[in-house]
Amino acid sequence: MSDSGSAAPSRAALFTAFALVYLIWGSTYLVMKFAVASMPPLLMAGTRYALAGALLYGFMRLRGEPRPTLRGWGHAAIIGVCLLGFGNGGTTFGVLYLPSGTTALLVATVPMFLAVLGWLSGISPRPTKWVALGLGAGMAGMYLLAAHPTPTPVKEPGHASLGMALVLMASLVWSIGSLYAKKHQPAPSPFISGGMQMLCGGLAMLVLGLGRGETSGFEFAQVTTKSWIAYVYLVSFGSIVAFSAYIWLLRAVEPALAGTYAFVNPVVAVLLGWAFAGESLNPQMLSGAALIVVAVVLVVLGGRTKKPLVPVEVANTPARITR
Repeated sequence: MSDSGSAAPSRAALFTAFALVYLIWGSTYLVMKFAVASMPPLLMAGTRYALAGALLYGFMRLRGEPRPTLRGWGHAAIIGVCLLGFGNGGTTFGVLYLPSGTTALLVATVPMFLAVLGWLSGISPRPTKWVALGLGAGMAGMYLLAAHPTPTPVKEPGHASLGMALVLMASLVWSIGSLYAKKHQPAPSPFISGGMQMLCGGLAMLVLGLGRGETSGFEFAQVTTKSWIAYVYLVSFGSIVAFSAYIWLLRAVEPALAGTYAFVNPVVAVLLGWAFAGESLNPQMLSGAALIVVAVVLVVLGGRTKKPLVPVEVANTPARITR
């Protein structure tokens, strides 16, 4: 992937970016369980993104990237707060009241929000019938996955309606932030833009965590080695690598196509949970995974715009001045 979004991206660059977002963000479901086992959730997420943003921003500035403008920082603040402060933070709050499967189902509304809001705002063309069919298949697959009882106990039972509202609002605001990022770039380089957005979003989550009182009773000595390893993975791969790839994809493809990560990530999470956490697989879950794969294919192929063919004789005809 190049720093600039002006040239048409190659298939190899697109494949790499999608693979990074699909696989790494899919793995963070399991890794985050290890991290929050002994760390406060919002403070963990806030410091994760703030640290990752500072490292990425500092690295790009040392490479010679120009200093962002004040307006650029304003765009970064809006995008970072939408994607991370509200998006990631709202989902983290929702998990306190909902099973993880239900949360995954609600997060799968992101591609639908992106497709519909992108069309209504004029950023994206109207979804084709194949894209609509793919979104429907993806939601059906997510339902099959979410219907499987989760072995993870809910930390704060009750208030399921509040949890659903939080996750749906988080998905909506994440989608709005993604569409805003499509037209408002904090900096020419998507990587320094990603660092700026992670800094702003991470600081927003830190404020939320402090306001929630997550420092009360917390001591660094209680953090286990497994949580520290998970935290390092989330900072390096989950934040710097995958988030930068997502920001680059928002410039390179249609927002609904970039949002297909919401369909694939739970499949990756289920498989990793089965392989490394002893979670069970059944035909219902495998059927849901298959539907999700079909959904991604439909959205990817159905969302491609065909370039009109220009006849040779017309293309070679000199233009005429008419009144």
